[in-house]
Amino acid sequence: MPLDVLLVEDHAIVRDGIRSMLERGGEFRVIGEVETGTEAIQVCKRKTPHLVLMDLSLPGLDGIETTAEILRHSPDTKVVVLSMYDDEMRVMNAIKAGARGFVLKRASLADLLDALRTIAKGGSYLSPQVSDKLLKRIQNGKLHGPQQSSVISGLSPREVQVLRLVAEGKSSKEIAIVLDLELETVRSYRKTMMKKLGVNNAARLTKVAVAAGLTHVEMSS
Repeated sequence: MPLDVLLVEDHAIVRDGIRSMLERGGEFRVIGEVETGTEAIQVCKRKTPHLVLMDLSLPGLDGIETTAEILRHSPDTKVVVLSMYDDEMRVMNAIKAGARGFVLKRASLADLLDALRTIAKGGSYLSPQVSDKLLKRIQNGKLHGPQQSSVISGLSPREVQVLRLVAEGKSSKEIAIVLDLELETVRSYRKTMMKKLGVNNAARLTKVAVAAGLTHVEMSS
């Protein structure tokens, strides 16, 4: 039986290409294509795919947060990150969130298929360029795992998600839609965050998010 794969990618032309490549040999079956993390979580709740091929740069919830949420609801699903970038922080955060593989978009089809086969069997996979880079940094004593800023260390993972979305300018109603939460729940998170962080408005929350590295929103002086 082919393995069920969910594609999470916000560019249709990329999804079309990946689908075509994966289904060519009959080994994999694409059961869905979504553009956002929220949609991916909903599909995984309903269908529990064997594999999720995850882009990191998504509107709303990013690929890291989406990975963690998928695995919270569907622990048997295996997430494989497919990214243009190979920087240390993205790789480490993806692994910390539960991803079993990190494949670069410039990888060959053979490498992608090898990654999916390996991970479907319970293994893990890093693109050679990624593993070489991490190995060199370990050898040079320069590898540091992702560390959460002490400013937001008291926040829960969900509160961190809400904080980042507030910093991106989203209203409580928009955040409720993105995170699939009740509006009053989002308002409660915001109130609790402000109390924990000692701030009293969205502008100050945004400054905290920027300082913590959660977003790159430019702040006016």
